[in-house]
Amino acid sequence: MVDLGILDYAQINEGKTPSQALEETVSLARYSEELGYKRFWVAEHHNVPAFASSSPEVIMMHLLDKTREIRIGSGGVMLPHYSPLKVAENFKILEAFHPGRVDLGVGNTEGTKLVYDALNERKTVDFDYEAAIKDIQGYLTSLPEDHRHKRVTANPNIDRAPQMWVLSSSVKSARMAARLGLGYAFGIFPYPRNNRMEVGKEACQVYREEFQPSAFLKEPQVTVAPFLTVAEDQDLALAYAEALDLWLLGKDNFGDLDHFPSVKTARQYDYSKGEAKIVERNRTRMVVGEVNEVADQLQDIAQTMQADELLLIPLMPSIEARKEALKLLADKFIS
Repeated sequence: MVDLGILDYAQINEGKTPSQALEETVSLARYSEELGYKRFWVAEHHNVPAFASSSPEVIMMHLLDKTREIRIGSGGVMLPHYSPLKVAENFKILEAFHPGRVDLGVGNTEGTKLVYDALNERKTVDFDYEAAIKDIQGYLTSLPEDHRHKRVTANPNIDRAPQMWVLSSSVKSARMAARLGLGYAFGIFPYPRNNRMEVGKEACQVYREEFQPSAFLKEPQVTVAPFLTVAEDQDLALAYAEALDLWLLGKDNFGDLDHFPSVKTARQYDYSKGEAKIVERNRTRMVVGEVNEVADQLQDIAQTMQADELLLIPLMPSIEARKEALKLLADKFIS
């Protein structure tokens, strides 16, 4: 049976504060561990009022302190904004405190121009994604003798490294993950497209075929990430999906909503014809329905993409709904 993990956004639901949202993330991580989920990752988002997950590394340390066994990770650290040395140091500290439980998931999303400019205002060097990942690998293990920063050590100088993953939605980055010997996380959720299964199948197959073992991973590892709304009742699952529909309009770069919307708010929204088409397209990013139907769809996704795990994103409009979703799926997938 395929393993399950969670990708969390520290979403701020209607009626809740950012501090409450972060505490709900802690509660969800602990509940995931109790149910037997394999890993719990935290996303990175900037300048999005409804998400409190601006610094996954900081949240991760708190989650690691509050849990015992579940792997805790970033989904992911967006490398265009950061020094490879600093990323390596952050995750070495996490690994030192909690050996064998830390995942370093990386991505190359720049975010909006406003965010990019604010995070990179003093940078003068063009960004090279693969080179940045190689630098992090070097700082976490050992830099090549001819490396430009060979005399710099990423401290603490420990003999362990976190597990590394590449977040991806393309065949190109699948090849890179395979070449570098890292885990591969294929995202169904980032973009609406009708050929998502075909692209994902090809990317995951290419990754497995071209995988080269490394100090970070000896065998290929694939996880696939969809948005999810699920309940015991079909109508309730579809209602939760309405809230996600409104959110995914992403108006004003996701700045128009200061909280993740409730079903009531979603149903009060007057969609234009163009927005209705966006909603229809966005449904390709989701798995929606009552638990038996969703479990079957998830199993099909895992088989089609040869996935070892599914990284579920339950963007649903209350902590109670998210916990119920986790419990329902744990009963189907986790013995």
